[in-house]
Amino acid sequence: LKGKLVARPGELPTINDWADHVTTAFPEVRRKKYLEMRGADSGPLPMLSALPALWVGLLYDQGALDAALDLVKGWSVADHDFLRRETPKTGLATKFKGRPLSELGREVVEIAHAGLRARKRLDAQGRDETIYLAPLDRAVASGHALADELLEKWKGEWKGEFAPLFRDYAY
Repeated sequence: LKGKLVARPGELPTINDWADHVTTAFPEVRRKKYLEMRGADSGPLPMLSALPALWVGLLYDQGALDAALDLVKGWSVADHDFLRRETPKTGLATKFKGRPLSELGREVVEIAHAGLRARKRLDAQGRDETIYLAPLDRAVASGHALADELLEKWKGEWKGEFAPLFRDYAY
């Protein structure tokens, strides 16, 4: 049972026991051999590609990283708590520091675009990684996130049924 937290008479837990234990925590960011960003666990393929592209754009270019830090450096713990509490309720329409979150989102996505362009990683067609940000571009431009789209369909064409979700969003 190596590495498992098991009561052993006369023995204290080991560092391996601790390592196993901390893998059970699911904070927003989890440090492994890399940073695991837990902002989304599922969704349509374009959104699943957009999330890592966003983080790569923000974190892998020093200019983008500095711009992102400038954007949030004055935020308090209360600001973070407010966003964590309110955003699930009101999405990109959440009012934060006097403006809708979609405006802040637009700034964040623009920073990510700049970071990805700076990386100059091109596909076979000569496109850079910014192509993966398209769903986020649409969301911040419209102010509607995927959750808003799903809720509209549930209230409308799906008539309160969940079965179409599995049909229309299977991947």
